[in-house]
Amino acid sequence: MPPTIAVTHLGCEKNRIDTEHMLGLLVQAGYQVDSDEQLADYVLVNTCSFIGPARTESVRTLVQLAEQGKKIVIAGCLAQHFQGELLKEIPEAVAIVGTGDYHRIVEVIERSEKGERVELVSATPTFIADEHVPRYRTTSEAVAYLKIAEGCDYRCAFCIIPHLRGNQRSRPIESIVAEARQLAAEGVKELLLISQISTNYGLDLYGRPRLADLLRALGEVDIPWIRLHYAYPTGLTAEVLEAIRETPNLLPYFDVPLQHSHPEVLRAMNRPWQADFNERLLGRIREELPEATLRTTFVVGFPGESEVHFAHLCDFVERLQFDHVGVFAYSREENTAAAQLPDQLSEAIKKRRRRELMQRQQVISARRNADQVGKVVPVLIEQENPRKKVWLGRSPRFAPEIDGQIVVSGGAQLNALIPVRITGSDVYDLYGEVF
Repeated sequence: MPPTIAVTHLGCEKNRIDTEHMLGLLVQAGYQVDSDEQLADYVLVNTCSFIGPARTESVRTLVQLAEQGKKIVIAGCLAQHFQGELLKEIPEAVAIVGTGDYHRIVEVIERSEKGERVELVSATPTFIADEHVPRYRTTSEAVAYLKIAEGCDYRCAFCIIPHLRGNQRSRPIESIVAEARQLAAEGVKELLLISQISTNYGLDLYGRPRLADLLRALGEVDIPWIRLHYAYPTGLTAEVLEAIRETPNLLPYFDVPLQHSHPEVLRAMNRPWQADFNERLLGRIREELPEATLRTTFVVGFPGESEVHFAHLCDFVERLQFDHVGVFAYSREENTAAAQLPDQLSEAIKKRRRRELMQRQQVISARRNADQVGKVVPVLIEQENPRKKVWLGRSPRFAPEIDGQIVVSGGAQLNALIPVRITGSDVYDLYGEVF
């Protein structure tokens, strides 16, 4: 019998897709895949190393498995980041697999079965999976992520992603559309487009960004909702906004990671060109797409961020009234420019600023949610709670995992899009009844 392999996924949804491809390849090769780590011969851990807390979670998971005596295959960003150290530090690790090598996972297991300790980490990741690579989805039946590009050409001072994932490499439009059609045939109702910087899609492949062309092509696919993530602000051109406005199945949901508002901090972050651009862009989005949902992320406690800089950010958040905001305390990462900057702030200051900004945003989020009460909105039903006799779902305003949910009462059906009247709200979630 072939060995049984359990798979643990950590980190972002881009990592999730890599995990799904590894699962697909293992299943295709005849391996048994089990969710129970206790029953598995191998445990494959697809790790995250983006910031300190993510790295801590990855290491904790590996240590726990090692204490159980499991044969561990370490894949993903932590493997790429610390390739020379992991096999030394974790004797139970039988292999490490880099971010550009996960498509060779079957080879890794085969070599491990022969007693070899495998180190398969390309110095420069170049691989990106297409529609021909097997995939075993780990999301609900109605939801799927689709990676349109991998890697990043930008060098933000705080970010280690180019070091871990390589430079941008986009998939051809035809390949993305082909996979979208496959997912539609599987019953997918919501497709989430992801990459490191989605608005740069196609620049490496076609010589210019072609996100608008891709969005219009996906508009021909029979999937009711298509949601775009990780849109760098300067790439949201008039052409892209027009494509979103004119393509019916593209949700007016804008995930635009701004990171800060003050020009001096943005300059230190190596994002100087967006300082005067952000507010004008967001105003234009709200003018052209009045139903738009705005989500962003900010980094607080960046080296040299003064109380004046932080107050500027708080005022910006109050003024712009975002629907959803994620706030990260700056994490000092080796191999980044910001790690060498003076005026590194204490953890206490970073935590305080993160807490204060989140508290301000909670008031705004509660108000934005309250504005939904009384409206009838489409909701994708994803879970049932028989004990409480309610359903859980999301409207176009809520992306999976990162935003809130809608608690629905009345007769519904899993994986269906149904109309729901919103009857109540709180800071993060909404409540409604089938209409």
